Amino acid sequence: MAAKFSEKIGYALGDAAAGGITWKVMSIAFPLFFTNVFGLTVADTATLMLVARLFDVITDPMMGAIADRTQSKWGTYRPWLIFGAIPLGLVFALLLFTPDFGPTGKRIWAYSLYLLMMVVYTAVNVPYGSLLGVMTSDDNEKNEFSSYRMVGAYAMGFVTLLSFPYLQKLVGGTPQHQYAVLGAVLGGIAALGTLACGLLTKERLKPVRAEKFSFKPFADLFRNKPWIYLTLIGICTNFFNGFRYAVAGYLLEYCLHGDVTVNGLIINYTVFMTFGEVTCMIFGGLSPKFTKWVGSKRKAFAWAATICAVASVAFFFIPMNPAWIWVMIADVIIASIGIGLYSPLLWSMYADVADYATEKNGTSSTGLIFSSGTMAQKFGSAISGALVALFLGFAGFVSGTDPATGETIVTITNEASVCRMIWMIFSIFPAIIAGLILLLLRLYPIKK
Repeated sequence: MAAKFSEKIGYALGDAAAGGITWKVMSIAFPLFFTNVFGLTVADTATLMLVARLFDVITDPMMGAIADRTQSKWGTYRPWLIFGAIPLGLVFALLLFTPDFGPTGKRIWAYSLYLLMMVVYTAVNVPYGSLLGVMTSDDNEKNEFSSYRMVGAYAMGFVTLLSFPYLQKLVGGTPQHQYAVLGAVLGGIAALGTLACGLLTKERLKPVRAEKFSFKPFADLFRNKPWIYLTLIGICTNFFNGFRYAVAGYLLEYCLHGDVTVNGLIINYTVFMTFGEVTCMIFGGLSPKFTKWVGSKRKAFAWAATICAVASVAFFFIPMNPAWIWVMIADVIIASIGIGLYSPLLWSMYADVADYATEKNGTSSTGLIFSSGTMAQKFGSAISGALVALFLGFAGFVSGTDPATGETIVTITNEASVCRMIWMIFSIFPAIIAGLILLLLRLYPIKK
């Protein structure tokens, strides 16, 4: 029986909450928040993002295996969404709160909450991704669900990022107060979206469960060539996004010398990336039709990656001047066409890999395989976010908290060097990653 429209909307709400709010804010706002608002040093910020997300490289596959063996009246994967919704929103809100502590206290608070956030996010998002494998067996319908998912994520990302500077003005007060209030509001919305997803979706297929827990499914992964190549591709897509998102705030703040106002529109770093979000939303919806027109998911992915590579190289040659802001935005839009086209394909291809594994091994490892998708997301974001902080530190960016006053201090020792580094992180680095995606796609063996 075909899925109802309301179920597709419900599934979209899951990634609207996780991808469009929590992960989007964590990817775009957190690097600048931790160095310029919270008061961590560049080294602490880099280490925090790296350690916490690499921790998830271990917990994600474990969560996938646990989710595959869950049995309840709500199903296999849905209970994790239903009961994980409130913890997800609460921990997210606490993470955007700046306590009145010294450097050591802030470090402990940030590390503890960030690690907890990664655990809660994993407990919700791995089962969410795995739902796609049990809601339908129809390949076209899987593509539709993936498309709805991406449209939901990008639509909510668009609303979140576009409204961010205006909500900050509305809240008023210090930046610390603004982020704390917005964290509570956005955390509440994320919790409601996650809960709605768990309640509106249905699990129609029963996973072929292993009789007992074993490490064989983990070993089988590394004998699964499609999984290996797709996981590497997933890591690269998140490297591509991670570099751009993590450095966008610094690009507006230091290369363009703050927010740019054009005809009353405030273009800060969140609004700057919002143009990409709405483009991703549109082309994420067009991705299934584009894939049918091209002939295969792999070919469609390759075209999308080529668009990303060309746009990234082109951005490097745009003058570093606020007068060119609309040219920069146009380039962001072009790159986002590629991102929007390949984003739904990635999750649909994970469903193909899960089907391949079930056919080859005789038991379902859907949760485990989809967990590698979130693992790739976090691994790519972890390394790229940490590298952004480290590269900026090498270029001459220094941040920290004054031990006496508790105030955040930012110093630029070499402005030209920092600006060049920011520009390259937004353009040349992603272009190299897009080229690597094209190479890996040539080796990916599933031809669907």
